[in-house]
Amino acid sequence: SLFTENVLAHPCIVLRRQCQVNYHARNYHLTPFTIVNIMYSVNKTQGPRALWKGMGSTFIVQGITLGTEGIISEFTPLPRELSHKWNLKQIGGHLLLKGLTHVIAMPFYSASLIETVQSEIIRDNPGILDCVKEGIGRVVGMGVPHSKRLLPLMVLTFPTALHGVLHYVISSIVQKLVLFVLKRDNSHNLPTESSTSVQSMLDAYFPELIASFAASLCADVMLYPLETVLHRLHIQGTRTIIDNTDLGYEVLPINTQYEGMRDCINTIKREEGMLGFYKGFGAVIVQYTLHVAVLQLTKIIYSTLLQNVS
Repeated sequence: SLFTENVLAHPCIVLRRQCQVNYHARNYHLTPFTIVNIMYSVNKTQGPRALWKGMGSTFIVQGITLGTEGIISEFTPLPRELSHKWNLKQIGGHLLLKGLTHVIAMPFYSASLIETVQSEIIRDNPGILDCVKEGIGRVVGMGVPHSKRLLPLMVLTFPTALHGVLHYVISSIVQKLVLFVLKRDNSHNLPTESSTSVQSMLDAYFPELIASFAASLCADVMLYPLETVLHRLHIQGTRTIIDNTDLGYEVLPINTQYEGMRDCINTIKREEGMLGFYKGFGAVIVQYTLHVAVLQLTKIIYSTLLQNVS
């Protein structure tokens, strides 16, 4: 699951983000067919590296997020996990912890986002820790010069925390619902004495993989418009040059002038229509189709092992 989400799907994440921030685009890439075509064009003109850029920084951001969450929960009463006997106060504290974690990781997320959307044509080879350096520079107001259109981190705080908390809430609810349904169905097939360890592993772990897949899919689809707004706000004023997602070659500057979240929403709605919030959605379809293929392959491997054992 981690391999699929963070490595195999990375080219989809790169193109999805480039499409989201490309307000110039005439082709919205709402279907997987146009996304695959643009992937081929980018790979042909810039090489395979263009589709894997920024992967290291995404792992760094995940590490910072996990580390921050652990440190905050260690030194504050905010619970990292909810107990079975939870109450509203515990839920509030838990969600506050998630929101604070996303806010602290926000400048590093911005730097990682820039790495993934910056065109390979004009991009220097970034170091593995450039994401950390740029994130700290964004906080203290030093580092790479930005334009006057760069939004203050305070303006980005609410949409970043909102997206992070909602994504967690939706994915958690969906994951628990799917697990409940799958385990209820599996409970009718009680294990027998002849059940093998492979069968036990399949019954134990495969529902978890299915539930995790469904949770990520639902959260990504439901929050896609908010993610588009979030990425445009983060990228504004950073002097980022992206690939032309209409052609697959040439580059385009990002010169938006949004004043905040509400202005960004209204501008997209007015100038690009409601479908403007879903630019690059075809990449999500490709990403989760790959995920389904990996899940199916995993099940086939386990089933084959099961047959060989029996």
